[in-house]
Amino acid sequence: MNTENIAVPKKKERQLLPSAFEITAWEAVKPYYDDLLEREINSAADLQQWFQHRSELEAVLSENLAWRYIKMTCDTTDDTLRESYTEFITQIQPKIAPVSNELNKKALTSPYLDELKSRDGYPIMIRELEKEAQIFREENISLKTEEQNEAQNFGKISGGMTVKIKGQEMTLQQAANLLQSTERKVRKKAYKKITKRRLEDKDPLNALFTKLITVRDKLGKNADFANYRDYMFAAMGRFDYTPQDCFDFHEAVEKEVVPMLNDLAASRKLKLEVKHLRPWDKAVDPEGRPPLKPFTTGKELTQKTIEAFGGLDSYLGERIAIMREMGHLDLESRKGKAPGGYNYPLSEAGVPFIFMNATSNLRDMVTMMHEGGHAVHSFLTRDLELTNFQHTPSEVAELASMAMELISMDQWHLFFPDEEDLKRAKREHLEQIIETLPWVATIDKFQHWVYENPEHDIKQRAAQWNQIFAAFSDTITNWKGLEEEKSHLWQKQLHLYEVPFYYIEYGFAQLGAIAVWKNYRDNPQKGLEGYKNALKLGYTKTIPEVYKAANIKFDFSTEYIKSLMQFVRNELDNI
Repeated sequence: MNTENIAVPKKKERQLLPSAFEITAWEAVKPYYDDLLEREINSAADLQQWFQHRSELEAVLSENLAWRYIKMTCDTTDDTLRESYTEFITQIQPKIAPVSNELNKKALTSPYLDELKSRDGYPIMIRELEKEAQIFREENISLKTEEQNEAQNFGKISGGMTVKIKGQEMTLQQAANLLQSTERKVRKKAYKKITKRRLEDKDPLNALFTKLITVRDKLGKNADFANYRDYMFAAMGRFDYTPQDCFDFHEAVEKEVVPMLNDLAASRKLKLEVKHLRPWDKAVDPEGRPPLKPFTTGKELTQKTIEAFGGLDSYLGERIAIMREMGHLDLESRKGKAPGGYNYPLSEAGVPFIFMNATSNLRDMVTMMHEGGHAVHSFLTRDLELTNFQHTPSEVAELASMAMELISMDQWHLFFPDEEDLKRAKREHLEQIIETLPWVATIDKFQHWVYENPEHDIKQRAAQWNQIFAAFSDTITNWKGLEEEKSHLWQKQLHLYEVPFYYIEYGFAQLGAIAVWKNYRDNPQKGLEGYKNALKLGYTKTIPEVYKAANIKFDFSTEYIKSLMQFVRNELDNI
């Protein structure tokens, strides 16, 4: 596809704030909040405009915070960038919370609110406002600031982790590529170096997690919840499922997916011809082929992604090209960069930013497909009336990304021109899905226990982790002599530190993504149309209604999981 004359979308024209307005301090923002608080509302039209003006103000603030976070994660060694982010969450954000609560009360007590409830999106937003008003507590403002400040330390600790292998300093992401080496000694050495480096910081990471648990437990109890988990279910707007649904998901995964995990591990052990399958044997190709290398540079990854997305639908490819044109991509791993990857929506610009730590392996390519799915979602919702409508719950957001991983497989020949490499890449990805669902269940079940038992000590934490890990792991892999490493595996999971309880969504969305892919396999045009139609809704409908728009179900029962995993197994057999 031709992207030479790509048109960069313009920001919406501001209605409340001056076009040149920039956020420097709370004092600059306060007059606009005061205007919203004091403004007379004499009709439904006035109230709708009030919501639009509030949305604009929140979009500008959100984008300002976004850029501070993006710049900080792109370079964790720059104290100025860290201080800029800290300034927002300590000097501006705490001032916003009580005013937002007053704005919520103003809206909820308006006699004209009922007239807006018949308009798309408003009923969903209104129930969010009601929930926010119910759980707001003045004393939690400083606690949330403290929590966010502490959570930053995970990126700082992890971002500084490097190892030296053959005289070369590598990030842990770069070193992890050696786990795909066909030489077992090389894999073992890399694994030992990586885990040893992680364990060097196990105590500070344990202490940080303990501190976060203490703060979060106070947050929940201040808001009159039994525990932080129950508070977060309310705070995250989980109107469409309960903790019990999560427990049902755990049980279904243990019953239907873990046996598949065992089959994969047994097959791997047999093909590798090893007496014991060890953790450093899990990423290498079991038939002794060198690691797949779908790209070499971030520039190449970007170009191939544009072509792959464009091969599905020209609109999709053009979205990634726009991001490249605007400099909204930072893809390659380097020292001092925070770990992980994300697509950060930019509420005012409507063009998101993708951050990741690519090191040229298959997992990195899939991550780009994943984050690209999020990016497309941002574009498809950018013209919705209010920012609230654009910000979808994670169960919908992750559907966008995980479904794109699978749909995009029709274009993976661009990364793997060799037919055997292409088949291998698809197989590895489908096997990864089988591995992902148990890991999601592991992390989620661990979080439930952690916050149901906030007074636990580090020894109890490790014991519970090992028990949960064992339930969702294969019984083939031998961990002898690696007990300490296994006991601290959870510490690599960013979500536990930075975005608590944001993980089960991956499991629910993975099921939805498989269903979207199944539809796409049956009828590509209709399947892609359903996918885009669902994403365009943003958060103007409930989660089950959004899934229905994609012609799939929001369901995590044992029977449904069984049917979807059978489809995955059949696809694997047909490769």
